[in-house]
Amino acid sequence: MERAVTLFSRSSSRNSEHIKSEPLLPCSEKPASRRPGASSLLGNCLYRRVFIWTILSLALVSVALLNASDISVPDAVAEYGKHKISPSHPDAGRTTVVVTPGSDEPHSQSQEDGKNDDALSDKDGEDQETNYEEQESTNDENDLKEFEQAVQDMPWLLFKHLDGYFHGLKALVHKSKHIPEYPNKTAYAPFPRPSINADVPKPRPYRPYQHTGGAKPCYLDDENRVSPPDIYAYDGLPQHMPDPAIGSYNIFGIRDDVCFDRFGRYGPYGLGYGNLRGGTGVGIETESSGSDTIWEETGQINYNYVDWGKAQKRCSERNRHRLLEVDEDTEELPWSREDRAGKKGRIAVVVRCYQGFKWTETAILNFRAMVTELSLKSGGEYTVHLLLHVRDEGLPIWADDITAQQLLDSEIPSEFHSMVTFWSETQMKLFYPGNFDEPMENPSNTGVHGVYRSAHLALQVFATQNPEYEYFWNWEMDIRVMGSYYELLDRIGRWADDQPRELLWERNERYYVPDFHRSWDNFTQQVRLESENPEREPILGPVRFDGRRPLRSEQWGSSMLPDSCSRGQDRAQCGVGEGADLITLNPIFDVERSGWVFANDATGYGKLDSSSLPRRCSIVTASRLSRRLLLSMHEEVWRYRHTMFSEMFPATVALHHGLKAVYAPHPIYLDRAWQPLGSSISAAFNGGEHNSTSGTHSPYGMGNEHIHKGASYYYHSEFSGLLWRRWLGYAQLDGRGHNGGRGGQGTLRGGAEEESREGSSGRLCLRSMLLHPIKHERPSD
Repeated sequence: MERAVTLFSRSSSRNSEHIKSEPLLPCSEKPASRRPGASSLLGNCLYRRVFIWTILSLALVSVALLNASDISVPDAVAEYGKHKISPSHPDAGRTTVVVTPGSDEPHSQSQEDGKNDDALSDKDGEDQETNYEEQESTNDENDLKEFEQAVQDMPWLLFKHLDGYFHGLKALVHKSKHIPEYPNKTAYAPFPRPSINADVPKPRPYRPYQHTGGAKPCYLDDENRVSPPDIYAYDGLPQHMPDPAIGSYNIFGIRDDVCFDRFGRYGPYGLGYGNLRGGTGVGIETESSGSDTIWEETGQINYNYVDWGKAQKRCSERNRHRLLEVDEDTEELPWSREDRAGKKGRIAVVVRCYQGFKWTETAILNFRAMVTELSLKSGGEYTVHLLLHVRDEGLPIWADDITAQQLLDSEIPSEFHSMVTFWSETQMKLFYPGNFDEPMENPSNTGVHGVYRSAHLALQVFATQNPEYEYFWNWEMDIRVMGSYYELLDRIGRWADDQPRELLWERNERYYVPDFHRSWDNFTQQVRLESENPEREPILGPVRFDGRRPLRSEQWGSSMLPDSCSRGQDRAQCGVGEGADLITLNPIFDVERSGWVFANDATGYGKLDSSSLPRRCSIVTASRLSRRLLLSMHEEVWRYRHTMFSEMFPATVALHHGLKAVYAPHPIYLDRAWQPLGSSISAAFNGGEHNSTSGTHSPYGMGNEHIHKGASYYYHSEFSGLLWRRWLGYAQLDGRGHNGGRGGQGTLRGGAEEESREGSSGRLCLRSMLLHPIKHERPSD
């Protein structure tokens, strides 16, 4: 009988908009019913008045923009939004490229007069519009009022949607010929649809494992016959696919000249063939021309009998010669250079799951991809674990193996059973007993041991009971990586380890916007200039404040700073080559005066108030934490009964004790063409104090978080789910319309019929990117 490990025997992240649901799934993304749209811009007297106002308003805005080149986009757009501008009018955006509808583009409702560039519909949609004509006048007036109000709060609704994400394989071009729809200095979105190629090139195996020298091959089966498959990528990109608006590929060494379709990404793991052959059955109903290439080398692998936990264990055993092992005497990893020479530290990827999570076919595919790419293809550098939060506190899983097995059978696919570790909130009370002080604030009104406020507790205990791991990636079930998991985590980790400590905290609190900051070197120099503030001393080591409590290692005279930071050493080399204790995927910001709702959820710090307790935070708990950071957090909790909200505690402990924390600016995409180029994004996303995400006007304040709705990575993003499902081959409401457009609105686009249509560019192909959150796959979910 297979049973899970428990935290006794040897576990989400982002806060929810709906607190009663698991934090891993903060919001519903189910599409709303389609709204009726306007059939003509000037169909009634209201719109004639709006049209006149539009022309006058645009003239005023144009004069303002021409005479004030340094005007900030929030001001410009907010001023723009004050006027009664119909967003369906062609001049409502700064578009200079006219889109000619084709089979890859929706037909505009008033295309004949050119009066509506953004009101999208397909051929079937045109017939549906007719059914609403009697309602349109009233609906249009109501929609216009709603839109005018929304623009006051969210002026980015006026920016044009980008089409380039939705061009497919038949529009592939070499990177040297790729013209991004956005950011683009010479033309404004939307672009005309690209030329359609007669032939689609074959994808090639994608193998980003150049750092795994000396690794012995690993296998899916215990007879060493079935090798883990490669994923496949296409050389080139769909013409006009946007470039990332935030972050970079180049600084990490992640390839940006290839793209992945759904079959190349997940076909090796069971997408595109049925359960009887060992697949998942998902994807069979989607457009699949040319997908057979994926299985030419390996065939369609039967995953019905794979035990992923055992496969990982065999892989680690085969590669013991190259991996650091725990010293039998000290029960700790070796630290001396001699003992570590030629050895790689092991990394755990701890995926947070919970009782009641719905394992869709695509969730299974994604988990197979994680284990294959991170563990089996790397020679055991990574090991993937499932940390399962047992919500039913009455289940006697700690006492009875049969009950534990029944829980496994009901909650986790059998292929992943041997990867599971159970935990519960009651269990955390036993590990961290005693009376905890009342927090400064408790906006969620939940307990201090609960997953909502203290998701880190279970990870801390996991680290104490798994001494073989040097680092721990805390991961979420609703994140997707469109490229290789190994390439992403390996390159981010290497880059973070090489970052110098000088002005690191100051860089951490800013988004890197390439079209505003230009090169990474230029960005670092700009941060240096902005940090020359006598009122704000740069942070290098531990921060000092009244009431700070030392760790045992500090009491014994140890320092968290490496030798490269010693006196007499080159300050610029301080921390270079030092393993990062914390790697986050969003900026690490100062919560004081930020308006972030959980900024004062801090427990156990006595008489310290919000102005005297230094705190840092990074939204979304997906991050890499070192063993020494987790043990420091563990000591803070059991010894001092200190804790903070889940996204604040790791970064704050690193700040207090001088550990190395790094924000990795991975590529983030936006669904709209923000203008002016570069400066508008930086003004909004770095709108806090000193052009950062910290303090007043932070993008994480309750009144500002809406700017992330159109980003590919943020806990309440609407764009990530839409792009994911379109990429999977399912028709989706496109989030567009004459009222600015939002998630769950607009016209049904994509799907097998559109991708297969003559003249279509085919199925989507995207660069490697992180998408979060993914709450459901199929429109029916």
